[in-house]
Amino acid sequence: MKLLLHACCGPCSCYQTEKLAADGRQFDILFFNPNIHPYKEFKRRLNTLMEFCEKKQYNLIIDKKYDLEEWVCGMLEEPGIRCAFCYRERLRYAAHFASVGGYDAFTSTLLVSPYQKHELIIKCAEASSKEFDIPFYYEDFRTGYQRGVRISLEIGLYRQPYCGCIFSERDRYAVTGKKEEKERFIRINKFITMVKS
Repeated sequence: MKLLLHACCGPCSCYQTEKLAADGRQFDILFFNPNIHPYKEFKRRLNTLMEFCEKKQYNLIIDKKYDLEEWVCGMLEEPGIRCAFCYRERLRYAAHFASVGGYDAFTSTLLVSPYQKHELIIKCAEASSKEFDIPFYYEDFRTGYQRGVRISLEIGLYRQPYCGCIFSERDRYAVTGKKEEKERFIRINKFITMVKS
């Protein structure tokens, strides 16, 4: 079986690639993450993944698409389902790439983090699998999360302090209360109305 492994970053790739290789799985790594904000962070994560793949001699496929406006508008259309657009679009891209690229299945490093919405990732991946008629390779890689952290620290990879999107960056660094949260949702709804009109 040859897998296409969608990778969000270098550190999240550490355990999963080790496990897949130990299991005798062949794989290529795909970087497609227009959600990462700001652009300097996007470049830093891409460079870190390139560094990791070079050290481990993994084949890396890169799509540098960075359509910030399209991505933010997509996320704002689903304000009550945080991360849905982001997961769905990246996994759809990976599934489509795998289906036309001659792979036997696709998977994602998103499955390694205990901080991600695991069941939502699975749901989005399974929908993409059906849409593009390519199997989704599922394994609960969260059991190796700490191992992945150790590997990334041992080889000196940059470890990002937030998930990636503009909203996760805000949530990581901003201190807000309930009043601020309510005002934020009002602003989001006004923005969505403005964009749609």
